[in-house]
Amino acid sequence: MVKGTRDMTDGTPQARPAEPAKAPRGQAAGRAVENWVSHGRRRLRAGEVGSLPVILVLAVVWITFQSLNSNFLSPRNLSNLSVDIVGTGLIAVGIVFVLLLGELDLSVGSISGLAAAIFAVLSVDNGVPEWLALIIAVLAGTAAGTVQGYSFARTRVPAFVVTLAGLLTWSGLMLYILGTRGTINLDENGLVAKLTSYYFTDDAVAYGLAALAAGLVFLVSFLDRQRRQAAGMQHRSLQVIALRAGALAVIAFTVAYLLNRFQGLPLALLIFLVVVAGLDVLLRRTHYGRQIYALGGSVEAARRASLHVTRVQTAVLAVSGTMAAVGGLFLASRITSVSQSSGSGVLLLNAIAAAVIGGTSLFGGRGSTWSAVLGMLVIQSIASGMAITDTPVAVQFMITGGVLFAAVVIDALSRRSQEAHGRA
Repeated sequence: MVKGTRDMTDGTPQARPAEPAKAPRGQAAGRAVENWVSHGRRRLRAGEVGSLPVILVLAVVWITFQSLNSNFLSPRNLSNLSVDIVGTGLIAVGIVFVLLLGELDLSVGSISGLAAAIFAVLSVDNGVPEWLALIIAVLAGTAAGTVQGYSFARTRVPAFVVTLAGLLTWSGLMLYILGTRGTINLDENGLVAKLTSYYFTDDAVAYGLAALAAGLVFLVSFLDRQRRQAAGMQHRSLQVIALRAGALAVIAFTVAYLLNRFQGLPLALLIFLVVVAGLDVLLRRTHYGRQIYALGGSVEAARRASLHVTRVQTAVLAVSGTMAAVGGLFLASRITSVSQSSGSGVLLLNAIAAAVIGGTSLFGGRGSTWSAVLGMLVIQSIASGMAITDTPVAVQFMITGGVLFAAVVIDALSRRSQEAHGRA
């Protein structure tokens, strides 16, 4: 007998409408993955390739060099790789900010050398405590970037012209500060030297930070979902959030395992990832960050929307100068010395290439600080692979140039596709 409710008009029982059956958890998770894949395909067709190309390139580079030399993916080489990317990677993070405006900063190499020279002269020659000399050196980079940013914003001269003049100016100032001494050796047991030589040897540190990173990603994504759901906006499902956090956990614990098999978690890598994550939050979740993306889309539209263009442009170049100074100190820490060649060579080219290869658009308005990490991984992986396979440096430059050209072409095609779909 079917249970039902009694109709008050004729007294005959009426069956209740059947409740929709809930799908099993496995089917719900499967649908979430299908929706996620479908959404990804739609984004690819619209030209929003994201980090997919650089991840594929990185995979090809690693597979190729591992097949040529089995030591490439060894814990020792990966640990050294994780430290080698930090100095130039920090400079590339500053470049990302400038590229988001659709501009270019050519002075970052010179500012990094200037900051290292200031630190060395103050701490080694004049006996200033290292912590104070470090702060002064970083502030010098901030000041240099601020001067360039204000000049660019007020005169509306293209940033690459202003920073080209800065490249010459700061290089000359670095040579003047160093004088005729040539090279200044840093204290190998000092504060700056330990930035790249200190390792957390306790395995629990690396594993604990891996768990913390995965947990924070899940928590932030979950809170963002709750906020969007309450506002009636489109939001990710819990299954997709769990899938993303789980994928990050697998990567983080794998990295922690490999690092612990050598010397442990490098302090330099930890600082790098914390800085990148913090600046990523600044870009994506603050009013200042949204203003940067708005200016990258259209400066004139930003002015009509009453955004303070001069202030934002000045601040962006200040960030770039600051990151250049910090990166220069890490580069000096790696070799425990500062010389007249600091900040020169291919440093500037590698920093720009890392940002572009990682997925930051040359046209402005698209990219993230994680682009610098991915791009730097590609560049340094090529350099490391060439070193352990005894390949000439000339070949390394040609391969890196080819990867950079491919990244620029993908960026241009992606923008064209977005324009066709009305998203650019």
